[in-house]
Amino acid sequence: MAAVTIRNLSEETHRALKLRAAKNNRSAEAEMRKILEDAARPAQRLKLGTTLTEMSRKIGLTNADVEALDQMRDARPAEPLRIS
Repeated sequence: MAAVTIRNLSEETHRALKLRAAKNNRSAEAEMRKILEDAARPAQRLKLGTTLTEMSRKIGLTNADVEALDQMRDARPAEPLRIS
């Protein structure tokens, strides 16, 4: 697990964090961890795979459609870019 040190935190903020932790029945460290996790990984974050699946269902895309598109795809390797 990674460790983080927060420097120059005001006494007022530290006190407020400790009060908030006590209200939530957590240690100050656990409260700070929760705050950081909620900020960095919000519950409503965009999940690309889920979003693409939902979009394809809305337009009626099927596995057969995807297979047909894959068969039409040019499988040759791309030519390198030539700069004159």
